[in-house]
Amino acid sequence: MSEVTGTGKSAPAAEDETRTGLLLALAAYGMWGFFPAYYKLTETVAPDVVVAHRIVWSVLFVGLYLLLRKRGGEIREALTTPAIVYRLCVSAALICVNWLVFVWAISNSKVLDVSLGYFINPLVSILIGLVVLHEKLSPLQMVAVGLASLAVAIQAVWTGGLPWVSLVLAFSFAGYGYVRKVTPVRPTPGLLAESALLVPLAAGYLLLTISWGQDSLSLNNIPVLVALAGTGIITALPLIAFSGAARRLPLVMIGIMQYIAPSLHFLMAVYVWNEPLDQTKLLTFGIIWAALVIFTFDSYRRYKKSRRKAAA
Repeated sequence: MSEVTGTGKSAPAAEDETRTGLLLALAAYGMWGFFPAYYKLTETVAPDVVVAHRIVWSVLFVGLYLLLRKRGGEIREALTTPAIVYRLCVSAALICVNWLVFVWAISNSKVLDVSLGYFINPLVSILIGLVVLHEKLSPLQMVAVGLASLAVAIQAVWTGGLPWVSLVLAFSFAGYGYVRKVTPVRPTPGLLAESALLVPLAAGYLLLTISWGQDSLSLNNIPVLVALAGTGIITALPLIAFSGAARRLPLVMIGIMQYIAPSLHFLMAVYVWNEPLDQTKLLTFGIIWAALVIFTFDSYRRYKKSRRKAAA
């Protein structure tokens, strides 16, 4: 007889699930990591127009995916429950800000700032837990947050200003994650519902820019139009992969793997697009990486401790 794990699955089946989860997580974070390279294809288009396209095409592609999976009921439920709609309006606003700053940063050669923002993000999530949920920080978490604050302060003092791109990306995405965490809707239907709430504004804005004489549909540049349409696909695919990974992997493993995307951002910024990595930025990244090592170690230690308690 095959060995049965605590989840009720045989050991080989559990190993297959873990392996599948790892592949899905690698796919999701890998795709997110190459987002800057993709948005280089649309850098001739204004960032606000790119985001408007992303919203419209996301509704089309994510909607088609959910309809093919016969999950239309989840969308109707999300959009007909007032409490859920309210929270989705908040999360939609946050993700719209995140997308806009992200695309603007890519088109203005600030991929290093994007990388820093997503490295800071998990530490900002700790702060949200502290302020909003009144969670208590462990000593190591306090050290990690303190180091992150020191890194931001050093860059602010030495460069004469806060790294606003990094901070907006970190806080908007951490806030988005919190709102979605307390909203009882699954990731993919939630994304479609958010996009559906934004699509009248996005479509209206595209029509408005066309009335101003802009080629907002890029009809004279078919490769760019195809890239703009593809934003719906690249928005949906990593989210679908991530949802599958999250169901199969422990949260601590997901947490560790989230650094794949900003690491890819960092490597491409420095070695592909030759963005300047001066001593101040290098010191900032070094302190943030040290904070993340401490944070990851603490998360893993707490995870192992909870596993031991569960097995006792």
